[in-house]
Amino acid sequence: MTSVMIRKNDQIMMSLVHYFVTKENYSPIHVQGVKDEIWLENLNGPYRVIRISCNSIINEEQYNFDIFKMQHIIKQIKRKTLSLKMNALNICLDMSDRVKYNNAGNIATINVSSLNEIKKNPALQEIFPNLKNELIETKDGLDLIINVTNDINAKTEKENKLFAKVFSPKKIVFTKIIILACIVMYFVLAFNNKNPLNFSAISLAYFGGNNLALVQSGEVWRVIISAFLHAGLIHLVVNMYSLAIIGTQVETFIGKWKFLGIYLISAISGNLLSLTFSSVNIISVGASGALFGLMGALLYFGYHYRLYLSEAIRNQIVPIILVNLLLGFMISGIDNVAHIGGLIGGYLASMAFGIENKSTKKDMINGWIVLILYIAFLSYIVFFVK
Repeated sequence: MTSVMIRKNDQIMMSLVHYFVTKENYSPIHVQGVKDEIWLENLNGPYRVIRISCNSIINEEQYNFDIFKMQHIIKQIKRKTLSLKMNALNICLDMSDRVKYNNAGNIATINVSSLNEIKKNPALQEIFPNLKNELIETKDGLDLIINVTNDINAKTEKENKLFAKVFSPKKIVFTKIIILACIVMYFVLAFNNKNPLNFSAISLAYFGGNNLALVQSGEVWRVIISAFLHAGLIHLVVNMYSLAIIGTQVETFIGKWKFLGIYLISAISGNLLSLTFSSVNIISVGASGALFGLMGALLYFGYHYRLYLSEAIRNQIVPIILVNLLLGFMISGIDNVAHIGGLIGGYLASMAFGIENKSTKKDMINGWIVLILYIAFLSYIVFFVK
């Protein structure tokens, strides 16, 4: 039997990494320029970042400089993960007992030098109660390396399968059905109008355009049907092109049934908010409110997968939303209130339906509560206040 000698601190570090990765769902972070330390993250953990360090610290000056470097790295992680706040646990394995240290802002420091100290540490036991019984202990360095490597690889393989399930291409169903439905409704309107490029307000109202007086009279179905109508050919082409791109992404990431629910709820939300600011003379049609709802869904999805999509959120999703809202305020004839309503509805609907492998039951219940209250409030304004 071959025995591999590893340093005591390395053994402790490997045992801690094994526990946090396999039992507490932390993932390693690649941090450039560091040595003898490992960084882990779990954006839903009691500490969002854990740093385990074997660096020797023998006085307060070294400790303060070490914390300064740690704060700098945490700022970079906050920017990458779009986080406003981030608490961190700093586990030091080679710090002199003579060093006087305190928690530095959002960084809590723990000084331990053995697995036995880790098991008895009250702060660690309070936050991670399973730590005492789950740490791997062995004097055989090779056995430790094999166990840690195998367990972490197994967890990584499982996570990769879940990741592939979410992001792999899927058969697009409802995006195509909605596009087809909008095209069919366009030809129905074109057949009943002399000018196929721009339809009359009377024709739009007759076929289901959103209108305050008609909805208040009992034709509530208009808040959905109007999302499948368009005022003319250009209006249809722009919205269907956008739907083909955004809808395909949302249906792939979130799933076809959740996509359909988010689309319809976004349409209802956008049209109800539009009615709260509308007059009896305005007819509103178009899928843009629901499209903004899909962008809200992408925003919610991207936030949960921000370790992978943070650049897309900052450089694509958010700018597209802001630019389109800005254009809506600058160009007349655009129902920007419906866009805002759809965006809010899509975000809340995504929270209610949940993101696979990410959302908790608590998050989904809170999402449904807020969504129902939001729709109920808009309905009250439309039917009892306006």
